[in-house]
Amino acid sequence: MSVERQRTAAVIGTGTIALGWIALFAARGLEVRVSSTRQDAESHVRGELVRYAATLPDGAVAPEELSGRITFAASVEAAVDGADVVQENAPEDLALKQKLFARIAAAAPKDALLLSSTSTLLPDDLGAELPTPGRAVVGHPFNPPHIVPLVEVVASAQAETGLVDRAVGFYRSLGKTPVVLRRAVPGFVANRLQSALLRESIHLVREGVVTVDELDAVVTASIGSRWAVVGPFQAFHLGGGAGGLRHWFAHLGDGLERSWEGLGRPPVDETTVALLLAQADASFGQEPYDVLAARRDRGQNAVIAALTEPS
Repeated sequence: MSVERQRTAAVIGTGTIALGWIALFAARGLEVRVSSTRQDAESHVRGELVRYAATLPDGAVAPEELSGRITFAASVEAAVDGADVVQENAPEDLALKQKLFARIAAAAPKDALLLSSTSTLLPDDLGAELPTPGRAVVGHPFNPPHIVPLVEVVASAQAETGLVDRAVGFYRSLGKTPVVLRRAVPGFVANRLQSALLRESIHLVREGVVTVDELDAVVTASIGSRWAVVGPFQAFHLGGGAGGLRHWFAHLGDGLERSWEGLGRPPVDETTVALLLAQADASFGQEPYDVLAARRDRGQNAVIAALTEPS
């Protein structure tokens, strides 16, 4: 499926994730219809487009060019009527999303892709109130979605044949890297990995081993840059030398479970949160959000561009 065959996309919501999708969809030439409960949705989106338009993966685009492809619907039904794709970005409230998908399914074309950006809810639950429950598919992006390539595609076991392929094709046509989860698990994959690292990060700061600033430096100066090039399994495969992952497990695998037992399980109580916030404020908390986000986006685009250059 190419973008050319998907001409109209409805985006439900105007939060951070939705804004990324709006900018990316418009940059890829789609006509974008936005539905939001915000009274100032139009001014909010058009104002935010200035920042998003400057950090698109293929280079900056004039905000006016993006804005010309975006319209604002008076209701969810008006937004999805005739749409080829719907990307839902409502708050992580199951009852709310179930009602929303029921409205979307009733008003959208029968062959429209119904996608959710949810990071926590499972497709079987999202589609529970639909006439065809398997129609709702999770298309979970990694923030910021207009830059980071990953989209985790998670479908119900009841999904019709070909539905996942259509969703994957759509995201690929946008330049994304869709990965289909073979089984729906809470938190999906990327957030589970992120959560595991965050847990140990909080433990190490709480125990006084490093500060928040030092922990971030450790990650960006080591495993962060490594993982931008190879994932954990290939990294350890290379760590095993010519014998690869097999050699690595043979020599170090016995100690893995013992090392896991020593990992922290920090409480996220008031004391811990206060410690983290105080250090974060001292390190980067005084800089405006827009400045931090722009710096992050420039860096991520540079890394992605370097990795996609022909060898």
